[in-house]
Amino acid sequence: MKPLHGVRVADFTVHAAGPFCTHMLSQLGAECIKIESALRPDIFRKPHAVYGRNGPASFDQVASNKLSIRLNMKHPEGVGLAKRLVAISDVAAESFRAGVMKRLGLGYDALRQVKDDIVMVSVSSSGQTGPDSHFAGYAPLFGAWGGLGFLSGYSDGPPMEMRHVMDHSVGLNAALATMAALHRRRNTGQGGHIDVAAREVASSLVGEALMAVSAGGIVERLGNDDYRRAPHGLYATDKPDRWLSIAIGTEEQWRAFLNVAELQDFQMDPRFTDAASRHANRRILDIIVGTWCAKRNADDTAALLQSVGVPAHVSWNTHDLVQDPHLKARGAIVQVDDRDGGSRAAVGFPGRFSKSDAPSIERGTPELGEHEAYVYGELLGMAQREIDELVEREVIY
Repeated sequence: MKPLHGVRVADFTVHAAGPFCTHMLSQLGAECIKIESALRPDIFRKPHAVYGRNGPASFDQVASNKLSIRLNMKHPEGVGLAKRLVAISDVAAESFRAGVMKRLGLGYDALRQVKDDIVMVSVSSSGQTGPDSHFAGYAPLFGAWGGLGFLSGYSDGPPMEMRHVMDHSVGLNAALATMAALHRRRNTGQGGHIDVAAREVASSLVGEALMAVSAGGIVERLGNDDYRRAPHGLYATDKPDRWLSIAIGTEEQWRAFLNVAELQDFQMDPRFTDAASRHANRRILDIIVGTWCAKRNADDTAALLQSVGVPAHVSWNTHDLVQDPHLKARGAIVQVDDRDGGSRAAVGFPGRFSKSDAPSIERGTPELGEHEAYVYGELLGMAQREIDELVEREVIY
């Protein structure tokens, strides 16, 4: 069995960060029921060009493995149905602006009344409390507000805009927190409310910079530089957009590189005699290394450098990733049936458990309301006549 076999998630999340959290939980075996409305479906169901596809690619990435039901939570009876679903669930997940669930009558205190040990996870821009809690936000804001964007990018360029990588980092952190809360509940019988602030996740990724500033230091964008290592960066090779990453940190690695590159004359060059001098002259060193790399095949050169102990690898693109036999063997990249009858590559859960079945994606993207007969009929015990009546009155809509 998978680690979360038997766990049910009432998934109220939308867009990317929250849905990625529940997507991770679903791969670990949780039964995840995505709750939407035809009046206001998840905006990512709309086709948009991303990941090299023109369909709802973002939605496909985070909705696979989930069940789907329609529910109009602006209708009083819809709120009642949501509570009935939470009452048979272990986790309630949401990613609205802070306070939205409470105004709907589905805040943590209300859900505790129907399921006293419920684990609720709320993912928002700035958290459920504090002076900025009312702000909405998307991935570029998370990285910018959390400081990660400022520290990313070339040293002579602007801060980087962080997009899906920020959403997925937030979702993975939220999934980890949810796992911890479920573990605590198993040990104590107590549920809890998890408050994940996306901007704080971004800040957690720049801890060394925050430490440096608190000690009186000045932190700047490094680009591909390192504080001590040189050569350190990405170098163009003989094919367009095929970059080689090299990171030399020891004298042994430096000498090995010079031997492979047949640049032994630079070993006695006073500009490069030790790590400090190489770092001080790293711009000149980048030109030397870049000139050598420019005439070489990236993959062959990476293998050659690795064989003599020099840290080097091609900067892989998405084609490299989906074709990599290692990632396929580990289930990190899996094939999922697509809604058009084909299949596509999807990202698996980045972890394995020695005493559990491997995480997996077992179904493709659900159509809106595809699993209502199971959820409303089997799980909630509603007769078809009752379901049809609620559909007619737009409670289920």
